[in-house]
Amino acid sequence: MKKVISLVLVCVFLLTLAACGGSTSSAPAADNAPASGDASASGFQTTSTWKPTGTVSLILPAGAGGDTDLTCRIFTQYAKQLTGVDFVVVNASGASGSVAAEQVLSSANDGMTALYGHTLVNVANIAGVTDYNYTAFTLGPNFAKNPAQQLYVSAKKYPNGLEDFLAAAKANPGKLQACTEVGAYTYYLLLSFEKAAGIDLDLVDVGSNSEKIAAMLGGQVDLMPGAWMSVKDYVASGDFICIGAPTAESYDMLSNAGVKTFSEQNIDLVYPDLDYSFYFPKDTDPQIIQYYDDLVKAVLDLPECQQTLIDMDVIPCYKTSAECADNEANLFGTLKAIADSL
Repeated sequence: MKKVISLVLVCVFLLTLAACGGSTSSAPAADNAPASGDASASGFQTTSTWKPTGTVSLILPAGAGGDTDLTCRIFTQYAKQLTGVDFVVVNASGASGSVAAEQVLSSANDGMTALYGHTLVNVANIAGVTDYNYTAFTLGPNFAKNPAQQLYVSAKKYPNGLEDFLAAAKANPGKLQACTEVGAYTYYLLLSFEKAAGIDLDLVDVGSNSEKIAAMLGGQVDLMPGAWMSVKDYVASGDFICIGAPTAESYDMLSNAGVKTFSEQNIDLVYPDLDYSFYFPKDTDPQIIQYYDDLVKAVLDLPECQQTLIDMDVIPCYKTSAECADNEANLFGTLKAIADSL
């Protein structure tokens, strides 16, 4: 079963990667849209007949300082530079992302409020936290991508990394603590790791990304999932060791730091990557979605934006709203297969 799941995940991953590499055009304009739309003072042009009428709120199912928060703030910086519009980040973590999701679902579908994040909506539904998935929203475009979260241990506790950790886990079944948020992206990642490695861990809910790092630094947990951009400084300082990446391929940002995939270490584990997308309230007007398709593409066309993302070890990755709809369907199916197998 592990090999079947990995094969499915690899296929989904490669389809996603192809979309990032090959997608450069925005979604088609509606028939009644002008050939060339309004241009801001800085030159942003859109084929949409809609534009924001005030400050846009981007609701995040995550706390400040993590990968979701930082990538969103990069978007808001350059989106304002292009349009003059204020885009504000609203951190609303909790309940496996459902606090933020429900805030957006209850908002007017006027384009002034959107959810920004990665597949938490799907995982919360699969885990039974919510009774809705991505289909409850109108999907917007994708802005960035990160490799599937890697797993980290304390260098002080496990100086030989994966070898030491697996030995300790097998000698103490059910006792080593791994931090997660129950019903979130990392929850099924850790369950998959348990199965692939043949170990039994104690999964504990410690909260946000910053709280996971604090728990690791304080010696309260033994294992932590995390995005490289948020954890790399702790690896460089010698506090943490990355024991593996559950990715289908070896990303330069990880391999250059000596991080191996789990497959390279004979552990059959591949997990979906992190695609950072926009989700709007149901039945949002197509002209509004077209505006955001055009805006995200324009932001990512800025060399300085691309470099800012790359410098933070984030992959610029534009997908249109239509491509995101297909991607979300694939992700939901993949994650559901993982959950069912576990």
